[in-house]
Amino acid sequence: MKILKLVFVILITAYISVSFAFSVKEHRNSLKVKEVVEKDKVAYFASGCFWCVEAIFESVEGVSEAISGYAGGHTDNPTYKSIGTGRTGHAETVAVYYDPQKVSFKTLVDVFFGSHNPTTKNGQHPDYGTQYRSIAFYDSDREKRIIEDAIKKLNKEKYNGKIVTEVTKHKKFYEAEAYHQNYERRNPNNSYVRNVSIPRLNRFKKKFPHLLKKDH
Repeated sequence: MKILKLVFVILITAYISVSFAFSVKEHRNSLKVKEVVEKDKVAYFASGCFWCVEAIFESVEGVSEAISGYAGGHTDNPTYKSIGTGRTGHAETVAVYYDPQKVSFKTLVDVFFGSHNPTTKNGQHPDYGTQYRSIAFYDSDREKRIIEDAIKKLNKEKYNGKIVTEVTKHKKFYEAEAYHQNYERRNPNNSYVRNVSIPRLNRFKKKFPHLLKKDH
């Protein structure tokens, strides 16, 4: 009996230690994000699978971090599973932390429109559903004008009035589950990454070489 009690105490102690270590790690991650927030401005964009979008924005000079998450919906605390039902209203969204001294919001809008098809309703090939719709979020009237001016120009010069991108006031961003963050970078051999994400990133890099970080 004493041996069983001892084993039980050891197991409980180990569990507490692991839980504490995990909490510290999560706290450190939160602090890292907080430091970025205090240093940079943030913009929000949704244009299909956030694995792809995150990698694209992180390749841009002046962008310090891009975080995958959910925005544009009407429920609290959405998850990857719940937004897939189409009932929460959220779209896979990327929060882009950037230094306005190095890259402007207007340039980020150009990156957004130049890296996906804004005429496709509720999806980007091969992903379809409201969670993959095109949304450009704004925090000020100035940002809204920049987005709307870009749409007018592109509709006139390229898309013949067919852009379906939503222009939406940003309200709340929910960070996605940890395994989604930097997914393309951490999973280069994943079949989706190889066949969809990397080709999409490479198309963007070929189109906008002057916007890339030197290490890209």
